[in-house]
Amino acid sequence: MSALLEAPRETRAASPRRRPRTRTGAAVGVCVLALLLAVSLGLHVLVPELFGLSLLFESALPWVGLAIPVVLIAALITRSKGAVIAALVPAVVWGAMFVPAIVPLSWSAPAASGDSLTVASQNVEAGSGTAAESARALAATGAQVIAMQEMDDEGRAAVEGVLSESYPYSYGIGTVGVWSAYPIENAQALDLGLGWQRGIAADLSTPSGLVSIYVVHAASARPDDHATRDEMLANLADYVPRDENARLLMIGDFNAGSSDRNMAGLFGTLSEANQTDGGFGFTWPASMPVTRPDHVLQRGMAFTSNSTLRVGDSDHLAVVTSLNL
Repeated sequence: MSALLEAPRETRAASPRRRPRTRTGAAVGVCVLALLLAVSLGLHVLVPELFGLSLLFESALPWVGLAIPVVLIAALITRSKGAVIAALVPAVVWGAMFVPAIVPLSWSAPAASGDSLTVASQNVEAGSGTAAESARALAATGAQVIAMQEMDDEGRAAVEGVLSESYPYSYGIGTVGVWSAYPIENAQALDLGLGWQRGIAADLSTPSGLVSIYVVHAASARPDDHATRDEMLANLADYVPRDENARLLMIGDFNAGSSDRNMAGLFGTLSEANQTDGGFGFTWPASMPVTRPDHVLQRGMAFTSNSTLRVGDSDHLAVVTSLNL
């Protein structure tokens, strides 16, 4: 009888535990931040020129990757699978953009052949007083061609005194100069349409034939003043398809990092080597390099080595590059 009087017990399914709203909000915030980071990396050319924002951002673009571990840690703290997946998106984008450029050249470079060329280049910093010291150190690398930028009159005379015997062929104008163990032909000031004497165009007469060489020192670039540099780089890019030589070198201080949008015209037709031992090969400032305005670009040849070198008291590291002709 007592069993009949007992009220039936209701069985209720255990309700799922709700995620705290604060954690959900944090996960959404991480997702938004991760996607913004991925978009800013992949579409950096759309960053506006306003207040020099694009120049600063693109100069520091490889360093943006340092934000990725922070975002990933924040995603893990939220314990949200969606946030973790979102945090991996900028990692993938950064990897696609930069990992191929930091793989050691030594992993894939061909062996140096009998027909090879080594070039060395440095912005020696006017007023540093160590242009001759730089010239001496770069000659010791065995380079057949040495290019220098930002030389003052005293520095040029000092470099000439160091290099003239081993490098009997030379040409200079304004702040730039080139010294070569091979004959230099058709040397002339490079007309960039701005009236600046900061560029050289010439032919190197190597044992394997002519190689066009351009030595440049682009105008300085500041967040609020880089239009002149941009125009110089655009004009430089116009020279490349019109050059008749199959082999071409363009070296010097471009005052633009590899990720700068204004280098796209040059990288569309010329290539730059990875570092022999890997890494970004930053060259400025020499005491703690964070970007690479100094480049050796080429077509028609094959890179065999590429490295940076601290010489003199310049604020730029030197670049030493070897190629098979």
